[in-house]
Formats: sequence, C-alpha cells, structure tokens
Amino acid sequence: MRTEDYKEILIFVAGSTPQIITETIYALAQKNPPIIPHKFYFITTSVGKKLIKKTLLEKGILKELSKELGLLLPEIQNDSFIIAKNEEGIEIDDIRTKKENEIIGDLITSFIREQAQDPKNRLHCSLAGGRKTMSFYIGSALQLFGRAWDKLYHVLVSPEFESNPNFFYKPKKDILIECRMPDGSTKELNTKDAEISLVELPFIRLRDKIPFHKKGFKELVEEGQKEIDTATMQPHLKINLAERTITIGDIVIENISPMLLFIYTVFLRKKTDGCKHNSRIYCLDCTDCFDNVYEVLSKNVLQEFASDHKKIYEGRPSKTQEFLDRYKEGIPSEKIRSYMSKIRNKLKEKLDETLLPYYTISSIRQYGSSIYGVKVEKGKISIE
Repeated sequence: MRTEDYKEILIFVAGSTPQIITETIYALAQKNPPIIPHKFYFITTSVGKKLIKKTLLEKGILKELSKELGLLLPEIQNDSFIIAKNEEGIEIDDIRTKKENEIIGDLITSFIREQAQDPKNRLHCSLAGGRKTMSFYIGSALQLFGRAWDKLYHVLVSPEFESNPNFFYKPKKDILIECRMPDGSTKELNTKDAEISLVELPFIRLRDKIPFHKKGFKELVEEGQKEIDTATMQPHLKINLAERTITIGDIVIENISPMLLFIYTVFLRKKTDGCKHNSRIYCLDCTDCFDNVYEVLSKNVLQEFASDHKKIYEGRPSKTQEFLDRYKEGIPSEKIRSYMSKIRNKLKEKLDETLLPYYTISSIRQYGSSIYGVKVEKGKISIE
C-alpha cells in the first residue's frame, strides 16, 4: 500500500504535559514526506482530558499550530478521548494503584488491537506522555498487534524547553518565552534554540506469529510466552529411514518396525511437505495439515510417499511393490488406529510427558469426527 493510501492515526498516551502532543505533531510534519494525521486519539485520565481540552482547545494552541504548519489538522472530538474507567464505570483521575494500572493496561491493549484490525489504518503511537507504565503498555501493545507499517515514537526536546508550559512547538518566527530554572529563578529563552527530535523506536512484531485469543494484557502476555516457549522448547526431530531410527534431541529411538516408521513419516511429511501456509515460520496451534482417518493413508497418499517406503527397505524394492499391492485401496482405518497406538507406545518409552504430546500422533475432534496429525513445529523436522 502506498503512503498516501493510509489513514494516518495518531495515538498518544497523555498525562499532565499536553505539550508532548503538539511537539509530536510538529515533528511528524517535518518528516519527508510529512505525515499529516487524519485522526487523533488520546489515551488518558479524566484529569488528562481536562488539560488537553483547556490547553490545546480553549487556549487555541492546536489551531495556532495548524496555521503555523499550513495544514488542516483533524478536530479533537469526544471520541478522541479514550478514558480509563474503574469497575463502577467512573473515569479515573490518575494511575496510582495496582488495579488502575491493570485497567489502563487492558484499555491500551484492546484499543491498539481494535485500531490495528483495519489494514488502511497506519498507527503512529507516541509513548512520551502519561505515566511510565502507560508508555510501557502502548509499546507492548504494538509488539502484540502492530503491523509492519505501524510506528512507535518518542519525542525529544531540548532540556530547557522540555515540559515548559509556554513551549508547544518551534514557531517559524522566533519568540522569547519565560522558563523557570532548577534554582527557582526565571530566564527568557529564544525558541530558535529549541530542538525537537522524533525518535522512531523499533519493536518486535508478534502479530501473525502468535495466534492471540485472550483479551486482558496479563493474559495476552502469558499466552504469548507459552507459545514462544512451545516453539523454542521442542528439540529437533530427525527421521533416518535407512537406519530406521527416530532421533528427538539427544534421544534415539531404534528398532522401529518398517510399517510404524513409514506411517509416522507420512504424518510428518503432511506437516513439512503438505503445509498450506508456507509463508508462516511457526505452526503454533495451526492444524490445517491434520486429516481424517479415511484420507490420511489413502491409496493416493501411499503412492505419493512410496519413495520413503523404498528407503526404509533399501535394496529391496519388491517390498514396496508388495506393500502397494496389499493396500490398493489404502490402509484400513482400524489398522491405522492400531498403528498410531503402537507409535505412541514406542515414543512413550523414551519421551517424558512434557514432550510426548508434541511428537506423538494426536487427534482433534472436529465436526462429529476426528482428524489426526503431529503437533511438533514443522521447522523442527528433518527426514533423510
């Protein structure tokens, strides 16, 4: 999508320094090409909302900035404010308690998730305002749900101008503003000396890598961690057809019968060679390679993977032809279930209860019947 096709959405976590908002708008307008917002959102408290209205609207700061930049900025409307509310539905005035932090975390996460559902929206999120926990939450929310085109920023202002109640952006015409110094004295500063920098912060994008289902921030983090742990904790699985061995990590399972090894290999091939989502690095909870018992070892499947059967019986090609002749219509379902049970028992002799569910052939109930497959990550499988 071209830059001009995006709907530019500016999202701020805001507290007692509404200057952050105008400084960020100013800095984005200086980019090449300039980023002109279509919509503002302020995630804040009841106090933050009053400050934004009083400063940017009633004092006309936003209107002045619009004239200064020569741009038509979007209006701040009632739905521009995303206010944290307590359990009674009352807007909170600050983020102090553990419960209030949980509320704001869930609010920020759900809002970013919602905005990121529209592919035409490009989110520009500023973490410079509000409580530090609010900054953490908006950065984390983007990690969970941000797309490749979404942005995260931190605006930096010269120390003497930072949080100055008289400084909101760098005007074209230099002016003198009063500044209170650390020792309590006052000093006039020239706006020509002010520097406003917008730092774009890189972040890890987990969207489309992890299928998030939970809602609350804490639950989403736990869910994401579980999926990452699952993907990284699974040791590599190697099938050696000629030697008739299965190696999982440093565990070697030997003396596997040719039939069991072939059937297990077919299930693994369905995951590696038959994956319907080649662009996905991780399988996670995807089971699109699972199949019903009538199709999993059908006539066509046996023909497709006959080369693996030949490798198992290396030097004895007649064995494969005998096998195909015996099962001209595929392997009967009752035999398949029996073989799957034997494969599970063979793996169970060597694997503990933590690893076994990922490497054995699993069943999932679906639409009144069951489908079968192996849950181990496709990237962990090699067959030779």
